[in-house]
Amino acid sequence: MSDSLIVVGITLAYLAMVLWVGLRARGQSSSSLEGYVAGGRHVGVVILFFILGAEIFSAFAFLGAPGWAYQHGSPAFYILAYLALIPITIWALGPRVAELGREKGYLTQGDMIADHYRSKPLGMLAGGIGVLALVPYLTIQIAGAGLLFQAATDGLIPFWLGALLAFVVVAAYVFCSGLSGIGWTNLVQGIMMIVIAWFLGLAIPERLYGGVGEMFAQLQQAAPEYLTMPGANGMQWGYFSTAVLVSAFGGAMWPHLFMKFYSADSGRTLRKVSVFYPLYAYLLVPLLFIGFAGILVFADQPLARADTVLLRMVIDVADFSPWVIGLMLSGALAAAMSTGANLAHTAAIVLVRDVLGPTVMRGASERATVSVTRWSVLGLSLVAYLFALANPASLVLLLLGAYGLIVQLLPMVIGALFLPSLRRASVMAGALAGSLAYLLMEFVWHSPLGWHAGVWAMLLNVGLVAAWQGVSRPARSGPPVSNAPSH
Repeated sequence: MSDSLIVVGITLAYLAMVLWVGLRARGQSSSSLEGYVAGGRHVGVVILFFILGAEIFSAFAFLGAPGWAYQHGSPAFYILAYLALIPITIWALGPRVAELGREKGYLTQGDMIADHYRSKPLGMLAGGIGVLALVPYLTIQIAGAGLLFQAATDGLIPFWLGALLAFVVVAAYVFCSGLSGIGWTNLVQGIMMIVIAWFLGLAIPERLYGGVGEMFAQLQQAAPEYLTMPGANGMQWGYFSTAVLVSAFGGAMWPHLFMKFYSADSGRTLRKVSVFYPLYAYLLVPLLFIGFAGILVFADQPLARADTVLLRMVIDVADFSPWVIGLMLSGALAAAMSTGANLAHTAAIVLVRDVLGPTVMRGASERATVSVTRWSVLGLSLVAYLFALANPASLVLLLLGAYGLIVQLLPMVIGALFLPSLRRASVMAGALAGSLAYLLMEFVWHSPLGWHAGVWAMLLNVGLVAAWQGVSRPARSGPPVSNAPSH
């Protein structure tokens, strides 16, 4: 049996196992809207821990993070820095979001915004931004799966077929089981990711250098610029620090993360998850080791694509057996598929609930809403797959830009959660001005002081909200406009 066939066999067996687990998770609750979207609001600590972890650790974990360490060196630790702030956002926002969701029946970010500010257009705006940001994010997961299959099987399974296999599996169990399927498959895939990441992260430095410590000692002698700031490519402290802030607080605004707060069985559960969350972040430490290991290996012939460093190290350099390569591929696919499942699920819900619900599906029954949401999972996954086949590279820039846009929802969300005096017009003006300023600084002008443009845009956003609040009169209250079901 050829090595490629062994790799394919292991991977297909893994995909079959994930599909079985996802379909088995379907229960009676998946037939109701609340069950399909939020797991009946009774997701416990363990499952929620893996759901939130898998939503952040995507194909980027196995491809982008090692590539960033290989290309830049120490600036890659900004990833660990912003992950250290994620528990703060879970602790501060999560329990309040879960409480409001249970009390008022919210299922999406747009539900809460529309109801609090008594404005369906504002909720539709938040939903539209969410869908536009989530589709390219999903595309990246599909492209990552295709790249992994193609490289690990030496072309036996081409890019288009590898991407299709992985996301047919994802779409199938998300279609049938909703959040229950996502939760149980993320548990299995999360364990797989952690085990494979630590095995590779320790085995590769051991084989090539004699251990992690010896690897860094050799780097200190041969390429010390990779071990200090600003790194090999000049990432200054200003950009490093502001990128950490934008990533941490912008990440909390992503609809797929925000919505999972609604699924928790209590605020106490979310606070427990926030305490243990850094344990999941350790997944990235060994993957960064692999990137650093590639610096000296490819010093004479640099890689054309930095994000292929893990694949090249495992397949070409470390000389692992096909059995190990098959397990590596399965672990990397777990990262792409677990995140892809959450993204497809969330994008479909936001599209139907926040965009179509107040317009063409006004007055639709719960059964019809669940049905349209299921089919939207398939439709949006197909759109993302076609984008991946067309030109996945260009969408990376779109995703990076989306972070700076998503964070502009922060004042709007904080107002709905903690500052009821903030008014509709002020948060709308702030979000629009901040988004426009970010796009101009990102694609037209240079960001002042070399900071991340999202921070300057957020400062403008907050300043405009404060100024508007000071000069405008309170709007007359009207009836709530939430899509949430009555209780």
